[in-house]
Amino acid sequence: MDVVLILLALLLIFVIVLLAKTVRIVPQARAGIVERFGKYRISLSAGLNVVVPFIDKVRYTIDLREQVVSFPPQPVITQDNLVVSIDTVIYFQVTDPVAATYEIANYIQAVEQLTMTTLRNIVGGMDLEGTLTSRDEINNRLRGVLDEATGKWGLRVSRVELKAIDPPLSI
Repeated sequence: MDVVLILLALLLIFVIVLLAKTVRIVPQARAGIVERFGKYRISLSAGLNVVVPFIDKVRYTIDLREQVVSFPPQPVITQDNLVVSIDTVIYFQVTDPVAATYEIANYIQAVEQLTMTTLRNIVGGMDLEGTLTSRDEINNRLRGVLDEATGKWGLRVSRVELKAIDPPLSI
């Protein structure tokens, strides 16, 4: 009789663990990336999801809300060889969680690097006066380039804002 109770208790524990491993709850505005034996299988949407226990693993949970990333002030050289300090804020959203997971290792760092190089290219073709007076033009050009470049990473850049453009102290 004791053996039967022990076996029933073990069976009950196994069933509870199996159910806990089978059901996955993904929070609102997030997506789960499921891998089976290390290979992408499916994306989980928000809510209650069922996976194959011990075989499928929810490896990544991606935030689908719009994210705001503020970059520290960057020194940028204008066309007339003056150094301005530009403070930038990027607003972007993950539109394809699979691409954001597997196409780029760290999309926030990649967006930061791409923003800085693109900003240097745009401002490098303008003089100081043009840089200080053409904030909207710089924002629009930067957003266009970033949105196109980050599309393959599953991202959509919705806004780019230049918080501050500080001219050199000598001027």
